[in-house]
Amino acid sequence: MNLSEPSVENVAFMIETIKEKLRMVNVDAMKSENFNASQYEDLVYLYEMVKKRDSFSPSEMQAIAAELGSLRK
Repeated sequence: MNLSEPSVENVAFMIETIKEKLRMVNVDAMKSENFNASQYEDLVYLYEMVKKRDSFSPSEMQAIAAELGSLRK
């Protein structure tokens, strides 16, 4: 998937991948339509960081969830 261009589909793909990778419990809080395209680069950075890792400590998961929360509209 080409993530170089901001699009609704790209945002949805990245959010779904992050939710699956982190096995997030409250997935309703992370709906792709809640994210703003103006912070697309930050979301791509977070997606790439999450994608590279196999596991996360509880504090890392909390920090990632907090960052996702700050990127929401």
